[in-house]
Amino acid sequence: MERSAIVRVKEGLHARPAARFVKLARAFQSDVEIAKGGKIVSAKSSVKLMLLTVKEGDEVKLKVRGPDETEAMGMLIAYLENPQAGLDEEPGQQPPSTTAATDDAPHLPGGHKGAAASAGAALGAVFPYFPPTLEPVGADIPPAEREAEKARLRMAVAAVTGRMESMIAAAPGSADAEIVRALIELASDEDLIARAEETIGRGLDAVSATLAAGEVLAVEFEGLDDPYMKARAGDLHAVTRQICLALTEKEDVDLSGVPEGAILVAEDIGAFELARAPLHRIAGILCGQGGATSHVAIIARNHGIPAVLGLGSAIEAFRTARRAALDGSRGLVFADPEEALERDFAARIARQEEERQALTAYVDHKPVLAGGRAITIAANLGSLSEIDNARAVGAMGVGLFRTEIMFMAHPMLPSEEEQYETYAALAAAFAPEEVIVRTLDIGGDKPVAGIDFPEEENPFLGWRGIRMCLDRPAVFKPQLRALLRANHEGNLKVMLPMVSTLDELRRTRTLIEECEAELEREGEAFRRFALGVMIETPAAVLIAPELAAESAFFSIGTNDLTQYIMAADRLNMSVAALGDVSNPAIMRAIELTAKAGVEAGIMVGICGEAAADTTLIPRFLEMGISELSMSPAAVLAAKKAVVEYTAKG
Repeated sequence: MERSAIVRVKEGLHARPAARFVKLARAFQSDVEIAKGGKIVSAKSSVKLMLLTVKEGDEVKLKVRGPDETEAMGMLIAYLENPQAGLDEEPGQQPPSTTAATDDAPHLPGGHKGAAASAGAALGAVFPYFPPTLEPVGADIPPAEREAEKARLRMAVAAVTGRMESMIAAAPGSADAEIVRALIELASDEDLIARAEETIGRGLDAVSATLAAGEVLAVEFEGLDDPYMKARAGDLHAVTRQICLALTEKEDVDLSGVPEGAILVAEDIGAFELARAPLHRIAGILCGQGGATSHVAIIARNHGIPAVLGLGSAIEAFRTARRAALDGSRGLVFADPEEALERDFAARIARQEEERQALTAYVDHKPVLAGGRAITIAANLGSLSEIDNARAVGAMGVGLFRTEIMFMAHPMLPSEEEQYETYAALAAAFAPEEVIVRTLDIGGDKPVAGIDFPEEENPFLGWRGIRMCLDRPAVFKPQLRALLRANHEGNLKVMLPMVSTLDELRRTRTLIEECEAELEREGEAFRRFALGVMIETPAAVLIAPELAAESAFFSIGTNDLTQYIMAADRLNMSVAALGDVSNPAIMRAIELTAKAGVEAGIMVGICGEAAADTTLIPRFLEMGISELSMSPAAVLAAKKAVVEYTAKG
């Protein structure tokens, strides 16, 4: 089978999205190849896939051959056309804007400029991390021992990936888990191992062969133009180092002794080593290598640790320094800063901490407006692994659970039982707070295995969402049955995507009644849920009063509503300026929807990105919106915005 696709994955197939794609491809027996610009590689090799440099907006061709090729093609195309595939960074975790240093900054005592990798200021005692460089052994392996040497290499790879798997198992929902998964894919990549084994076959020892193979591939990455791909050279050096340490039965310098509030200083540090460190004790990170797109930078941002990377030879000034100060927003670092500069940094850090503490005060806050209207600040989630993070920031339930993520992650349609277990766990985690589950929102732009989607000129205006579900009751009814069964706590609510007509709501209700009757006959316990509508089509806005009369609630999906009203694809950068929710046309549509809901006495929420926009929240509240749902990272700031609005009267 062959099929072309336009890659919608944000920023393309860099490390984590590529790792997930490879893992998905390896789940199938079929051979999978991906072609771009006349070059074709195995989709089961992370290294080869990343070196193909597939970017967002590129056209690629998938070639799948084997016993499960139909399922494989559907899943892999769906992945490529999903903008959020493989991404876990939340808003606010992106690289800080690089502000040019002031002219006098480099002339200040100890002043140096590097890459602004993670925002914030830090000041503390230096903790140097300069492990010895691994050198090739250069041993000559006799022909009779070369197969054993290859086996030793494979055992070392297994040991390294096993340790990484243990890290993920210990904290499966952590922000760093996907980075470690990407490193696992690199360490176990067949291209890397095959190059090393080929060198062993010529008589070189495993350590020397691994270092050589890693260096060759790292040079290929360093020669690429894309900064994300360049940064993968550091990952290759890191994983080959770990394999070599396993071969020699050695351990790297132990980071467990990092003191509280230290500035970690290194020439380079692998993401695996950093992820194992006591990050809560590290105040800042300085590295000679790396940049804002490296995995070290991402880990630092995940944990709110200021970082400046890419200092080059300037890192030598910090080897013997006692203290260091760094500005992760501007990429400025100072070795043994003078007293006046220390005072300046201490004041900035104090302000940072005050702001952070001020936000944590809202974790348990449940906003209520002056008139007594309660406002719910909920989380948008796509998997159970995100629950802990949402709970930690005080999310008041779930305003949008994207069930298509579960469907897309399965090599076949998830069973009713699999869905039931997921929905029941989700509801139990937030009870008694409400959890709104969106029924399968899938279409020709992001198909799933097990559903045959037609080729469409414009899948965004085609057979998707509730339209597809109503035409495929064999797909829709197991989901509805699972939701009915999972509503043990009575806190599950269900909303329908892409509604354009009143008939779609009524037909769904008929199907739900059929499911209830079936479950009753089977003796299965179930509980009815509130049924609502996701307002994301202009048609739904225009018939909002009629929909409100037959719905339990509205949830406005501002992302799709904006693109449909403005006739502007939200993934097309050429018309990105039209995707502004504050546009009068969009705000009027939201206001009309809110008015219809309020007059009908039903809850009206917003679950698009605009829900987290603190400049728009006051306007939404004035319209009568009573629920805002967003990424967990934005919850505390949104709560604060509601409180400030209330205080202003």
